[in-house]
Amino acid sequence: MAEPRTLLQLAGVSLSPGPWRQSALVLIDCQREYRDGALPLAGIEKATDAARRALDAARRHGAQIIHIKHRGRPGGALFAPDGPMWEIMPELGPAKGEAVIEKGFPNAFAKTELEAMLRSAGRSDVVLVGFATHMCVSSTARAALDLGFKTTVIAPATATRDLPDGMGGVVRAADLQRIALVELADRYAAIVPEAEAIPS
Repeated sequence: MAEPRTLLQLAGVSLSPGPWRQSALVLIDCQREYRDGALPLAGIEKATDAARRALDAARRHGAQIIHIKHRGRPGGALFAPDGPMWEIMPELGPAKGEAVIEKGFPNAFAKTELEAMLRSAGRSDVVLVGFATHMCVSSTARAALDLGFKTTVIAPATATRDLPDGMGGVVRAADLQRIALVELADRYAAIVPEAEAIPS
């Protein structure tokens, strides 16, 4: 049997990410809810460190930088804007001049100014980091394809959690993380192992 290939490979699409200076780094929901709140993710410390390296590289090489914050209901159980878990983790917080976009859906393009902001800056390549891999990272990468953007996901700068499988079992975070990235790699995004894989 032939070695399996992704749809992107079969189509002859280049999987090489564009350089930082032509890209936008989109940090998705790097909020305290995923570390200190009701939705702790497996491997969150390592993922946060990897996201910080990506942020440092993006700043160093002149990428556009956009921070996404998920906004829940005031007083709600998750991402409540009147509570501390809604805040971005301090080490991943925006610097002066970096955009912050609030969203209410998993897909960061849905009913936000993200697309317009990218188009205005002339960015056709987006680099995604953040949380959670199976949900908001995946939803945003899939939408990016529909909108004509080329997407790269820095794998170690994402993370997820154990989830019920709907049939009485549990899918462990490590397995779900791998599956979510494999799904994206088939058609939606180049998956890279570190921020250093993206040229300056």
